[in-house]
Amino acid sequence: MSHEGRVALVTGAASGIGRSVAEQIAAAGGRVVAVDLDREALAWTENADGVIGRVVNVTREEDNAAAVEEAVQSFGGLDALVLNAGTAMPGSIDHLDLADYRRCMDVNLGGVVLGLRAALPALRASKAPAVAVTASISGLGGDPGLWAYNTAKGGVVNFVRAMAIELGREGIRVNGVCPGPTRSGMTRAIEEDTPAVYEALRRNIPLQRWGESHEVAAVLCFLVSTASSIVTGALVPADGGISAGTGQFPLPPLLKR
Repeated sequence: MSHEGRVALVTGAASGIGRSVAEQIAAAGGRVVAVDLDREALAWTENADGVIGRVVNVTREEDNAAAVEEAVQSFGGLDALVLNAGTAMPGSIDHLDLADYRRCMDVNLGGVVLGLRAALPALRASKAPAVAVTASISGLGGDPGLWAYNTAKGGVVNFVRAMAIELGREGIRVNGVCPGPTRSGMTRAIEEDTPAVYEALRRNIPLQRWGESHEVAAVLCFLVSTASSIVTGALVPADGGISAGTGQFPLPPLLKR
């Protein structure tokens, strides 16, 4: 899958899925503006060919506009937009601080809206513009104690569908990826601090393992490549098979052959 000659902007690119997306696009011949709020974690971009790292707060209109301008000024345009920045705010409906709820909405949903709005003029100038958004299987259903995240990612899911319809006539494709449990910077604490929870989640996955960041990134990279030129409005599960089931029954033991 080639990204030769294409310019991409990737949010949440300091680590995990976003970093893997930026690295994969650059390795496939593309040029990337990799943005994140974590200045120190963006240090990897300093020695990466074809990648520029910039500190950006995706909840600010002016920061999103500056990131797009960086792509246009440094690389001559923008062809691919990967809106990946996210955060999780666990807590019950009556205990989660409303400031945390607003932060969850602002980053996960607001950052996607602002990012696309800022990028539209540059995308309209591209011959093959494509947008891919990191949603979540938590946007397709509910989870205990994650109502704020469920609400934000559910909004992302329908935003992808709405934008695919609204922008389709202009040739701008908009798709989303819905990861399940994935080893990344955002989930590292689960693996390290609550191994029993990590293992319980693993057992619920038909493939019997957590996803890796580079695996989810590969799906995002495909969706912003010209190889997926007929695909728009799709929400692709990258969850090891979780969303294939109803959730009513536990996984059976391995069948004897």
